[in-house]
Amino acid sequence: FRIMAGKVKWVTDIEKSVLINNFEKRGWIQVAENEDWNFYWMSVQTIRNVFSVETGYRLSDDQIVNHFPNHYELTRKDLMVKNIKRYRKELEKEGSPLAEKDENGKYIYLDFVPVTFMLPADYNLFVEEFRKNPSSTWIMKPCGKAQGKGIFLINKLSQIKKWSRDSKTSSFVSQSSKEAYVISLYINNPLLIGGKKFDLRLYVLVSTYRPLRCYMYKLGFCRFCTVKYTPSTSELDNMFVHLTNVAIQKHGDDYNHIHGGKWTVSNLRLYLESTRGKEVTNKLFDEIHWIIVQSLKAVAPVINNDKHCFECYGYDIIIDDKLKPWLIEVNASPSLTSSTANDRILKYNLINDTLNIAVPNGEIPDCKWNKSPPKEVLGNYEVLYDEEMAQSDGTDRDLRGRPGQSTGVKGSRARDSGKPVLTTWK
Repeated sequence: FRIMAGKVKWVTDIEKSVLINNFEKRGWIQVAENEDWNFYWMSVQTIRNVFSVETGYRLSDDQIVNHFPNHYELTRKDLMVKNIKRYRKELEKEGSPLAEKDENGKYIYLDFVPVTFMLPADYNLFVEEFRKNPSSTWIMKPCGKAQGKGIFLINKLSQIKKWSRDSKTSSFVSQSSKEAYVISLYINNPLLIGGKKFDLRLYVLVSTYRPLRCYMYKLGFCRFCTVKYTPSTSELDNMFVHLTNVAIQKHGDDYNHIHGGKWTVSNLRLYLESTRGKEVTNKLFDEIHWIIVQSLKAVAPVINNDKHCFECYGYDIIIDDKLKPWLIEVNASPSLTSSTANDRILKYNLINDTLNIAVPNGEIPDCKWNKSPPKEVLGNYEVLYDEEMAQSDGTDRDLRGRPGQSTGVKGSRARDSGKPVLTTWK
């Protein structure tokens, strides 16, 4: 049988040996040189082909793949923002307390994505916003690229016009064949540790979107820049100051190949508890979890919830100096390459635990099972949100607290009662 359908090439950023070791461990394959492999971890390009109407390919019940057909509704930068904006408006129409705004018209609870516009389509809207605060800095990213490719910062409208000319685009108003970009207000007050900017890479597994069931991986990490942060406009072109991507930082003179400029999430939590206090640290992580659930709820109505699919997302979160978390982007194929010894251990366990949930007990896959694995197979995952259980408990309907005041796995109610309580939010 095959857990990953199709005869495809290995994704370039995945260590083949890690996956093979995991498959061997379950007795699924015997490793032999030049073997015709039956097990594949599919790239996003291959998923398009598998689910394409033109190919006429149909997955059998014992075939499971590691992406949803239109995963890009969450993982393309422009579509993620579009779906979150739509979600906010829908909640507003419903009169949901989550869509509450302050006196300035800003969302109180759903303001977790920086102000973002699509270029070239939203150029005029962007200019209008830019002129309200002409001293602001903005970050431009191509919608369909990863690993920091094509990203740059701007603080003048003339820089946008230069980008347009360089891209051989005659007009911002007309849609062109050139690659679409998103432009977002740059978080210029990031929380710094040792004077350096960092972000969080968190892994979230979704086994089904309807009903939504997702798991948070406890072993995420922080990625640090190699050069100390400065908001100075003279350093806007220095990506070693601004971009945390390992693909960028590993080329810096100060990159440390032993620890890779990474901290574990548990180390970050200890640091924040000692410098900011336990209560605000718990609130921060509750808000991060809440943001993740809301982003998944935002795309759940439009995702093709194919029963053969599961997905492990790589969430990128930045924390500002007021301990407010911001969702930057969601990756469909988070890197599984190990740049350090700790990386290799973490990612081996990540693959192992992901497969244990996707195919419990290493049995023959069955896409018709209810996708609710026993607690003992979760490994380093913990249930982040279970819509079915939330609705049956009434917590989805009745919970009206601020984000961060949730009944979670790490919540006080769970600890006091001694019983595990699934995290549920409205």
